Amino acid sequence: GLFVAEGKVVVEKLIHSPLHQPVSLLIAAKRISALQDMIGQSDADTPVYVAPQPVFDAIAGFPVHRGILGIGRRTTTPTSDALLSTLHPKATVLLLSGIANHDNMGGIFRNAAAFGVSAVLLDSDCCDPLYRKAIRVSVAATLLVPFAQLGPDEDPLALLDRHGFTATALSPAGESLLADWHPTTRTAVLLGAEGPGLSTGLIQRSHSVRIAMSSGFDSLNVATTSGIVLHHISAHQI
Repeated sequence: GLFVAEGKVVVEKLIHSPLHQPVSLLIAAKRISALQDMIGQSDADTPVYVAPQPVFDAIAGFPVHRGILGIGRRTTTPTSDALLSTLHPKATVLLLSGIANHDNMGGIFRNAAAFGVSAVLLDSDCCDPLYRKAIRVSVAATLLVPFAQLGPDEDPLALLDRHGFTATALSPAGESLLADWHPTTRTAVLLGAEGPGLSTGLIQRSHSVRIAMSSGFDSLNVATTSGIVLHHISAHQI
């Protein structure tokens, strides 16, 4: 139930996260004076350990480091059904399928936080958003955006429909252009892994859209796609 947060921005977000609890901090001795304000914001019961740089490098695992690590404890992750039941009537959620790359996971969560996504649902083939690199790439967004993991036999589209969400799948072969799509007040955006993308079953049971791009090229990185789609939704909801 523990995870690693690294860097000043990420550890500050951990300290103030409504979803997760800081357990302890480790700071390089040379950075203590510059981080006094941040240390003062942590709970008085949270221990702060200090070490010289060589010791810190050995613990961190590599010599190039910003001198601050935090251990966090993940809270009880809600079921997907329970998480959706808490959302505002006007909400956007992401459904991620097979996102196994931690850079992409972190980038998607960063975009989700930037554009006000209410929750992220992960299928059973997704990697952990609280893996160290995913947290770092997301600039701590994985500590702030609520998420839930679907069971391997759980039908995500039936779940979304039960909570009043309209499912829209992103695919290079989408039936309509993103520019022509008008999201509903409760929209679920489906994103698949690099390469295989979403399953045919998910696409066929959803409204599918594609992003217009130059002739001869038909796909974007999934994290980039999430940013474009969420900006489109945000612009239509203003």
